[in-house]
Amino acid sequence: MRIGVLAMQGAFAEHIAVLKRLGVETVEVRLPEQLEKLDGLIIPGGESTSITKLMRHYELTEKLHRMATDNFPMFGTCAGMIVLAKGVVNGKITPIGVMEISVKRNAFGRQVDSFETDIQIPAIGKKIFHAVFIRAPLIASVGEKVEVLAKLKDGTVVAARQDKLLVTAFHPELTDDTRLHEYFLDIVSGKI
Repeated sequence: MRIGVLAMQGAFAEHIAVLKRLGVETVEVRLPEQLEKLDGLIIPGGESTSITKLMRHYELTEKLHRMATDNFPMFGTCAGMIVLAKGVVNGKITPIGVMEISVKRNAFGRQVDSFETDIQIPAIGKKIFHAVFIRAPLIASVGEKVEVLAKLKDGTVVAARQDKLLVTAFHPELTDDTRLHEYFLDIVSGKI
């Protein structure tokens, strides 16, 4: 299995480190040709405006849209979730628009308002998941095809899946818990 990690900006190195711990071959993706012969792609957290501008500049946006439309597995974390969304409630970015969610950028406040909390994600097991939110977005609405995987105690949706697309508002790569990456690899391999 070969998993690409969009390596333009943000927490791509941390995702690569998790995948390597799991014994997965990784490819840093910066150009369209680096998408060839991949089995899945992770779009990391970072700054969504910068990521989308760089994707357009390096001619990745349309190719990623086509791949996701063709059921290619993608995992977007934080800014990566924004990139995959069909709509952005606040912000002047153009996401690739493949997942039937709308998101609100920086929904929890500024950098100083970043936080950590324990959440339940039944799809990965009964054990709680310690989630790290950094200038995090939230999922404001979900379409019919979207399965909500996790919510905060107040009901805010922070993780979801649609076919082979997986998104989280938080940064699973910043913890020692590899279960969400393993869940994504199960999506890639067709186990779930």
